[in-house]
Amino acid sequence: MTDSKFNEFVEIVKRLRIECPWDKEQTNDSIKAATIEEAYEVVDAIDKENFEELKKELGDLLLHVVFHSVIAEGENKFTLDEVIDSIKEKLIRRHPHVFGEVVVSNADDVKRNWEAIKLDEGRISILDGVPEIMPSLHRAFRLQEKASKVGFDWERKEDVWKKVIEEIEEMHYSEKKESKQELEAEIGDVFFVLTNYARFLGINPENALRLTNEKFIKRFQYIEKKINESGRQINESNLAEMDKYWNESKLKL
Repeated sequence: MTDSKFNEFVEIVKRLRIECPWDKEQTNDSIKAATIEEAYEVVDAIDKENFEELKKELGDLLLHVVFHSVIAEGENKFTLDEVIDSIKEKLIRRHPHVFGEVVVSNADDVKRNWEAIKLDEGRISILDGVPEIMPSLHRAFRLQEKASKVGFDWERKEDVWKKVIEEIEEMHYSEKKESKQELEAEIGDVFFVLTNYARFLGINPENALRLTNEKFIKRFQYIEKKINESGRQINESNLAEMDKYWNESKLKL
């Protein structure tokens, strides 16, 4: 992308901010939910390997980066140039093996150096920087990943699996005690340790669950389609019939 293309795009956003009644009213806070939605749409396009759609969604995400910056600049908080300078300086600072004299052997070395550099930048905890608003499953994955980079981790995946079984048993035991608060905590522990086991297998659990959700939707919608073809609605069916179509969908989808 040439500088002229990017500058032309920025000028369009600035003009909209001045001349469009809707754009005039927006704040960083009012569009934050839409920013998250655009990021999810990027991920969705990647999952579907739809690169034409990915091209468009990345454009939408770029719009949000520029729009947030234009809003902030209008309120004398920071400029788009400062945003670019900040990320440029961060990339150089956190890649001393590329822009400096540090020698690394593999990607794991890079990750360890990255976390060490962030601590040198003033972060109090290695776990700082994992947003609270992040989906809980993915947040658990990132917290575990960060802790592992400084050696706080299981040595063998077999030990993690034993912990999975242990937490499931504790969950069942808690269920008998009829304490919803305790049961909730134990179910959380099960999700957390399953997330850890997935990490040991090289699987991002957020991605895995998202794909399973999509698979469930397709198979359930197949059930609805088959029942609708008989002139009925899904609530006019029964479990035996739905199970039959569910098993049929597993062979087709």
